[in-house]
Amino acid sequence: MAAKKAKKEKKIGASSYFKIEGSAITPLKRFCPRCGPGVHMAEHKDRSTCGKCGYTEFKKSDA
Repeated sequence: MAAKKAKKEKKIGASSYFKIEGSAITPLKRFCPRCGPGVHMAEHKDRSTCGKCGYTEFKKSDA
C-alpha cells in the first residue's frame, strides 16, 4: 500500500483580510452576523459562507 501524501497548508497573512492605508484599517471580507467581529465569511461566486457556524447568504442573480 502506498503512503498518502501530506497536504501543504497555505499560509494566509493579514494582508488578505485587511486593507491598510496610512493609519486607517478596513476589512476586505465581511464578518459573520452570527459569530460577530473576528470571524470572516468566505466569498464564493454565488454565496458568502461562514466556516465556523455554516451561516450562508446567497447573492442575488440578475436573471
